[in-house]
Amino acid sequence: MAFPYLEAVIGFKILMYFFETYLEVRQLRANKLTTLPKTLEGVISEDTFQKTRSYSLDHSRFHFVCQFVTIVRDSAILFFGVMPWFWKKSEDFMTLIGLNADNEILHSIAFLAGCMILLQITKLPLSLYFLFVLEAHHDCNKSTPAYTAGVFFVNMIKGIIVAALVGPPIVTAIIYLVPKGGPYLAIYVWALGNVFIIYEQLIAPLFKKITPVSIFVLLIILKLICLKVNSEKIEELAASLKFPARKLFVVDGSKWSNKHSNVQMTGLLHNTGILLNDKIVQQDKNDEEVLAVIAHELGHWKLNHFVPLYVAMQFVPLLNGGGFTLARNSTDLFQSFGFHSQPVIIGLIIYLLIAAPLNYIVMFGRNHLFRSIEFQADAFAVKLGYKSALRSVLVKKQMENLMEFNADPWYYAYRVIQPPAVLRLTAMDELDKKAD
Repeated sequence: MAFPYLEAVIGFKILMYFFETYLEVRQLRANKLTTLPKTLEGVISEDTFQKTRSYSLDHSRFHFVCQFVTIVRDSAILFFGVMPWFWKKSEDFMTLIGLNADNEILHSIAFLAGCMILLQITKLPLSLYFLFVLEAHHDCNKSTPAYTAGVFFVNMIKGIIVAALVGPPIVTAIIYLVPKGGPYLAIYVWALGNVFIIYEQLIAPLFKKITPVSIFVLLIILKLICLKVNSEKIEELAASLKFPARKLFVVDGSKWSNKHSNVQMTGLLHNTGILLNDKIVQQDKNDEEVLAVIAHELGHWKLNHFVPLYVAMQFVPLLNGGGFTLARNSTDLFQSFGFHSQPVIIGLIIYLLIAAPLNYIVMFGRNHLFRSIEFQADAFAVKLGYKSALRSVLVKKQMENLMEFNADPWYYAYRVIQPPAVLRLTAMDELDKKAD
């Protein structure tokens, strides 16, 4: 008797839904707390706390709805055989428009294009409600007026266009390489996976205007726009760490997101730099706070955090390439999901479904790695003498983003890459205790 792969996948999805719902309930209980964490007592006003608490509760309840809709949709698609049905319908569509339905590459592209359109349609109502009802209710969009419904739809259309341009070559490469890969298929899949790493190098500029700036230009921006920043201090900070001045960039994040973000690292290996969100030059930050933010990101650079991150990014494609190599020739696997042929793209989709338990473990490890390097970069900035300023920045970011002040540790350990401000503030306090 063949193993019931389909039933196992549905069962695992439902199991994970209940587990994640349990974590969401834990965080909801934390959001309902009416007192601030000790590290924030006397720092956050009661009005700000209640406003953030109200937003967090609404956001949690909305997420419950999203999770429920997702599990019902995904389970129905699998249980009622929507995938094989849609594969057959895409074949009929190919025949209707006069294309060769036996061409696996064209058939796969038509199938994936239809799936992408349907996915966009099913996600659209909740996305619009979240951005322009829930967020607007809590005044989140007023701070970024450039992020309008028009921008949202333009960005969505750009995404579809990019997928239409980039998708077919990738699908063609996958279908061409898999039959010819043999024992080296995992290596080929790994190499193809690396194509996605170039997103921020080549594709991101299609969505966001990224402008390279020198330390000198950055100083002018900060000095003229961002409240009289002391340029000599920034020069001293960059020079003391021997940071290459040419690797600073400004991105027009305010046009594409209604959230407040300061800076982030970008690039790969030796070609790394700092990406400054234009909001950092629009927000009310004094010179010490700007220095603290830059010191944190320079900590990522100085501590070579791109090395473990890059290694982690290589591990996932290799792991999935090896697993796919083992799974793609299983007739029982395809038949369990309702397919009587074994198309390469369908095999890849099915593999990702059955590999979900392994990918959850990888996700948990990735989150732990990202959180660890955030704490290390905070410690780096603290050692440079920016603890007070960094605390102030984190508190402001917490208030601007209406992030939860009370964080459930289990929820954030599993769910979130970026540690919440309250945990980062607590970790900085622990550094003082260790120093004493």
